[in-house]
Amino acid sequence: MDRLSIDGAWCHTPRIHTDHRGAFLESFKAAEVEEAVGHRLNLAQVNCSVSAKGVLRGVHFADVPPGQAKYVTCVSGSILDVVVDVRVGSPTFGAWEAVTLDDESRRALYIAEGLGHAFLTLSEQATVVYLCSEPYAPGREHGVNPLDTGLGIEWPADIEPILSDKDAQAPSLKEALDSGLLPDYETCVAFYEKLK
Repeated sequence: MDRLSIDGAWCHTPRIHTDHRGAFLESFKAAEVEEAVGHRLNLAQVNCSVSAKGVLRGVHFADVPPGQAKYVTCVSGSILDVVVDVRVGSPTFGAWEAVTLDDESRRALYIAEGLGHAFLTLSEQATVVYLCSEPYAPGREHGVNPLDTGLGIEWPADIEPILSDKDAQAPSLKEALDSGLLPDYETCVAFYEKLK
């Protein structure tokens, strides 16, 4: 597990064992996540999305507590996976970091509660599986527009993004901040401590 530049985000690059039959890897090990993050990932739900090239999902986040930590991997195809720090008061508030997840490197991303998450499909089709610490709860789920110029995520210029109406109509980071929609950094840190 390698720590990303945003606190609470980690990238797991598995060892892939190959032979004439194909490949084998351990895509998730609870002990490795716990050692890196400092607590276990409570598994409450597993999501699977299948997306065509150009589909852009996110930036999604949930109220903290309880929030929703995610462990994301792309089992088929390729995506540009993006973590966005939407925690008000965080030293990296508004920062984002992108990692390519695909069916070759088999990397996975751990995203702590309170962080925003988005991805863009790079291949003709991609299947993304993510483990979630909490089930989906519509009243606690929110979004920031992934094309917000103030956020400035550098999506590939050669791919036309396809958004849901909900994501296209999501507020900018500034609008979400002004409306009190974003999670508080200190509340998130206190929540992380309770998980230990």
